[in-house]
Amino acid sequence: MQLPVLNIQGTETGRAINLPDEIFAIEPNQHVVYLDVKHYLAAQRQGTHKSKERNEVHGSTRKLHRQKGTGGSRKGSIKNPLFRHGGRIFGPRPRDYDFKLNKKTKILARKSALTYKAQENAIKVLENFSFDKPKTKEYLAILEKLAVQDKKTLLVLPEHTPNVYLSGRNLPKANTIVASDLNTYAVMNADVVILCEGAVAKIQEILVKE
Repeated sequence: MQLPVLNIQGTETGRAINLPDEIFAIEPNQHVVYLDVKHYLAAQRQGTHKSKERNEVHGSTRKLHRQKGTGGSRKGSIKNPLFRHGGRIFGPRPRDYDFKLNKKTKILARKSALTYKAQENAIKVLENFSFDKPKTKEYLAILEKLAVQDKKTLLVLPEHTPNVYLSGRNLPKANTIVASDLNTYAVMNADVVILCEGAVAKIQEILVKE
């Protein structure tokens, strides 16, 4: 598929770029998209949650009263999980939520995500640009020229550009990513994907090399 290349003023430059069908026009697989998003979110979890169990709470291990003859229930120590301030039963322990996902599955998921956006006409191609210093107002002005200032956007850069990244960092609905770090979650989480012209070749190099 071909898309016109826009400039930062939101007007067409007269050039068009071909988005390869093997990435942007495949038969999308919804299940692998789900798996890759799940894998990404699982990797973001720290897994440092911890509650104290019976052997970790402060308290005596002395039996509270004799087993029989009191008319009450049988009780062990004050650290019994049924008592206030007792240990927690089956509480969370530190763990790693990450799981293995095959490389080809990840690639198919990214292709499927980009295909979904292409089918929704939610992809724009922008000519390469940069700022001489972080300028959030100018970054927002570009989004306004593209008529996407009220939408969740993902700007894909061909390479790390600190001033562009810093310019969009304070905008809650704007996300900036390098083509080499493109992931399924970032694509699916955006309403509009803005590809810098140089990022298309980078994406093709990464996703079609297999």
